[in-house]
Amino acid sequence: MTFQAPKGTFDWLPPRSERVLAVRETLVSPVRQAGYGYIETPVFEDTELFKRGVGESTDVVSKEMYTFPDKAGRSLTLRPEGTAPVVRAVLQHNLHTGQLPVKLWYSGSQFRYERAQKGRYRHFWQVGAEALGAEDPALDAELIVLAWRGFRDLGLREVTLLLNSLGDKTCRPVYRAALQDFLRVLDLDEETRARIEINPLRVLDDKRPEVQEQLKGAPLVIDHLCESCKAYHEEVRGLLTACEVPFTDDPRLVRGLDYYTRTTFEFVHGGLGSQSAVGGGGRYDGLSEMLGGPSLPSVGWALGVDRTLLAMEAEGLLGDTADSRVQVYGVPLGDEARRRMFLLVEELRRAGLATDMAFGGKGLKGAMKGADRSGARFALILGDRDLAAQAVQVKDLTTAEQTEVPLAQVADVLKGKLQ
Repeated sequence: MTFQAPKGTFDWLPPRSERVLAVRETLVSPVRQAGYGYIETPVFEDTELFKRGVGESTDVVSKEMYTFPDKAGRSLTLRPEGTAPVVRAVLQHNLHTGQLPVKLWYSGSQFRYERAQKGRYRHFWQVGAEALGAEDPALDAELIVLAWRGFRDLGLREVTLLLNSLGDKTCRPVYRAALQDFLRVLDLDEETRARIEINPLRVLDDKRPEVQEQLKGAPLVIDHLCESCKAYHEEVRGLLTACEVPFTDDPRLVRGLDYYTRTTFEFVHGGLGSQSAVGGGGRYDGLSEMLGGPSLPSVGWALGVDRTLLAMEAEGLLGDTADSRVQVYGVPLGDEARRRMFLLVEELRRAGLATDMAFGGKGLKGAMKGADRSGARFALILGDRDLAAQAVQVKDLTTAEQTEVPLAQVADVLKGKLQ
């Protein structure tokens, strides 16, 4: 029997996996520059954390979570999103009693039992950033700008920012009542009708064409905002404009989780088909209280690493994916040469050069094939005559030029050539 990865999952393999690491590092670089610190939470949490924090009316909680009892009978769930665990960690460790806002970023796997398709996986990787403990439109704008910079630093030019406001506890109930009145007379299935009473905004997020057709005349939250939320939203818009971050107002944007309030946003890419979102987030001022904590107004986002890579492919930004793990590749000919090459490889690595060598006693032809496949710029060929001369043959694999270099000078010579 040959085992396969579970449906909806996949393996990241070299050289593509190296690109994934580079994408992650580029996306979080602006956040780290802005003073956000790294946090890592468990890959599984108490199931109640997500039921309370994400919302039982959401598809994530009602249909998509990987939930299981542990050996003591406790209900645990693989992490389907990153915000609720971050808030839990902040409250548990009293980070909110120090300097505010608490600025954190994370990177890790998330798990949802999705309908598997390109761009929608059951195991996916996100980077996220959260700022907890301040209600300030400048903080919302800061996070949006940092995400925008991350996409731009990757070279992406076809990412569009969608922006909306969902109001707050003052104006949301008025809008909720108006929306419920509109939805109750529509021709909807029983499950969707049940959502109208629990969280009617979830109905707006329904992607089925037959539902969207009926929603065309639905009331818009932007038309029901109180004066405070209007002013807050205009300040966010103004700051984004001042930073030259283009955005599109989308009055129907609601996002898929229950905890969002006021500012909500999504980054979409036109080259990904139906799974167009590459990231998104918003303000979640009431989440801390939902989890038993004090008032802790907060804002954050999560960006999909998998989809960002697909977006880069759609824009032709990945180029040649040839394997180039190393700069230098050692080719020893004989047992004594292999022992000496092993020490030379270690010396080059300590000097900062990415170096590998042929293993398994391969002859010259086989070892040189390995050198070509490694993507190295230079091959070091070491035989008995070279050992006697205390030298090594340095072959440029792009020009085929070969020179003899004293062993004591190899590191300096290669570093000069690779600058």
